Amino acid sequence: MFERTLDSFRGLGRRVTDRVWRLGSAARFFMLVLLASATSFRRFSLTIREVYFTGVQSLIIILVSGLFVGMVLGLQGYDTLQRYGSSEALGILVALSLVRELGPVVAGLLFASRAGSAITAEIGLMKATEQLVAMEMMAVDPIARVIGPRFWSGVISMPLLAALFSAMGICGGYLVGVQLIGVDEGSFWSQMQASVDFRDDILNGVIKSAVFGAIVSLIAVFEGYDCNGTAEGVSAATTRTVVTSSLAILAADFILTAFMFRGA
Repeated sequence: MFERTLDSFRGLGRRVTDRVWRLGSAARFFMLVLLASATSFRRFSLTIREVYFTGVQSLIIILVSGLFVGMVLGLQGYDTLQRYGSSEALGILVALSLVRELGPVVAGLLFASRAGSAITAEIGLMKATEQLVAMEMMAVDPIARVIGPRFWSGVISMPLLAALFSAMGICGGYLVGVQLIGVDEGSFWSQMQASVDFRDDILNGVIKSAVFGAIVSLIAVFEGYDCNGTAEGVSAATTRTVVTSSLAILAADFILTAFMFRGA
């Protein structure tokens, strides 16, 4: 019994040590990416190409999801506000919900599942076929040539995708609230314009989405670069990217919200 308990503690200690070691490796990897960014930016066309891969090719799922999220907000928000005689404030509810929280968070989760997993799989396949080793043999830094452009493309794409998600969500709320239910169109837009603040709402949402983009991109490139060069290793790394990125986005959202709105 005592030996079994001791083995359990040893196993727990090994798992904790492995997690701490992996976290340190990710921090060191992040510093290497930042140091290699100057080289990456000198060939900015590589980053632009990755922006197309991670951003433009994610537009469909972002726009469609944003439209339906906004429509659901319009339905649920109207039902709630009508009970208190405040149905004219539907525009405020839809806009603030999307710009402050749902836009950055949901877009980040979709970005992690679509673009993050693809980045990990692509880099993992390059490692499995020894393309990264071949670059090193030719005196080409794979972090500057492969990792850097993919990391910065996520940082650039994520705020734009979140903004489009919020815009489509507001359009969805307008279609349901004004066109379908019959909320006054002037009140919908005027109260939204008067209540949504650029600094406290829009700018904070942009900061959140940029942080989420950096988190997802870092996790994706690290998992791909650090994975085992086998089919099982690439598959496991892709799964870890989606799970870890989703949890990291939700945790970072709480931390950022606590700092941004603590004085509100």
